[in-house]
Amino acid sequence: MIHAISRNLGGSKLARRALEGGLPEWYASRPVGASGWSQVAASVAAEFASRSWLDELLPAFQPSGLAAERLHAVAGAQGVVVTGGQQPGLFGGPLYVLHKAVTLLEMANTLRSAIGRPVAPIFWAATDDADFAEANHVSVVRRGKLDTLSMPQGPTAGRSMANTPLGDVSEQLARLEEASGSAPDAAVLEAVHAAYSSGATVGSAYVALLRSLFEPLGIAVLDASHAVVRAAGHDTILRALRSADIVAAALVDRSKSIAAAGFHAQVADVPNLSLVFETLDDGTRRRVPLSSAKSVAANASRERLGPNVLLRPIMERQILPTVCYVGGPGEVAYFAQVAAVATALDVPVPRVVPRWSGTLMEPHIAAILDRVGATVEDFVDPHAMEGRVAREGVSPAVRAALAEIRTTLDASCDHLRSDAQTSEALSRSIGTMRAGVEHRLARLERRYTAAIKQAGSDELRDVAMVRATLYPGGVPQERALSYVPFLARYGDAVLDATREAARKHVADVIQGD
Repeated sequence: MIHAISRNLGGSKLARRALEGGLPEWYASRPVGASGWSQVAASVAAEFASRSWLDELLPAFQPSGLAAERLHAVAGAQGVVVTGGQQPGLFGGPLYVLHKAVTLLEMANTLRSAIGRPVAPIFWAATDDADFAEANHVSVVRRGKLDTLSMPQGPTAGRSMANTPLGDVSEQLARLEEASGSAPDAAVLEAVHAAYSSGATVGSAYVALLRSLFEPLGIAVLDASHAVVRAAGHDTILRALRSADIVAAALVDRSKSIAAAGFHAQVADVPNLSLVFETLDDGTRRRVPLSSAKSVAANASRERLGPNVLLRPIMERQILPTVCYVGGPGEVAYFAQVAAVATALDVPVPRVVPRWSGTLMEPHIAAILDRVGATVEDFVDPHAMEGRVAREGVSPAVRAALAEIRTTLDASCDHLRSDAQTSEALSRSIGTMRAGVEHRLARLERRYTAAIKQAGSDELRDVAMVRATLYPGGVPQERALSYVPFLARYGDAVLDATREAARKHVADVIQGD
């Protein structure tokens, strides 16, 4: 049966230090234990006690089933939410999207028990994002090899994914289905087909698939490009525009402090630009210049304005009763800058906690690892295992012959050096000759290994498949592979495994470990 192996979240030096709790001046403090989280939740709930935030945002959720129940429970009983999100990715994006959603769910469930008030998980689908290069692809393992599925056409630069036509992805869908194998859980592939259909946009397909998969678990999915989200966040956007110069100065200072401490700022400063995007008449977006920020605030309609990556968590915290944001390593790192923006705007600093990170281990992959005597960590180096297996594939006769040559060479060189006629200069020449022959022998061994790699073998093909599954393209599995084939092949077993691992992770987060 498939199982989940937890791994360190990793990330930049700044992210790792933040997760250790060593940078309290740049991050909102993380509560410890049930009492600490109860106090934070009570404070957040009190802020929203007289606000009809769910009524305002309901069209952006369009929730159903358990997801709707949990949202209404929070709104009706002064509960709180935990949030996390991701920009669109083809066919729902890579595995870490699922890992983030599962962490949200387990964080909400564990907090609900710990603090005694309703808690709902919310996935923020950032369909207002315009990074097509990030959204247009995902990878699968097909026929034992890594296969990257990509949308063929590129949109107008700067156009949001909500307004970018999906186009024809039938060929990519066929490859996704093939990678899913016999797919015992056909409902997952049916959901993908329904979402990624003719007439959809990159953003709308993403939202439709996430709702199909996540809402039955109780996770509500918010479409960030919906007009009601922009309306709810308009006051925050206006505040950011009116204080654009103050915010820009605060970010410059924070970036200098980050550099002085030996770290790198996750989001590079862009001189003379605010943190607000404006949608132009042709549908593309541009960062509002500092020089025109106040005039845009006075004249632009709310439908045209939206936050950039550093302003988005602040706006989210202002429109939702968010007790914490569940983020990956990049998000953890840039929250050091988010805090500077929040302080400059005189609003609460959003709190970030790490998502669960891990590797899904399939039974056939575990069997290969056992057979070749390897671990997951052995595949961090993209070529080491193939080299080892190929070297071990050199025939015993060849290895014995090479060893005999080396033994004879060493003995002959020793005899030459011990002869009375051998001077110090000649001894050095013998050493040089010995090194030259060894170099040629080593090159001959490499050619044998290369020939075995080129010829291939069942074992080498197995190793290549393991590498494509565990470290596709040299990166951790969760950052590249689609979760759809895993869900299609193993169904609820994938969710059970990841939820169990995420539950343990969340317990440590809440206890402050």
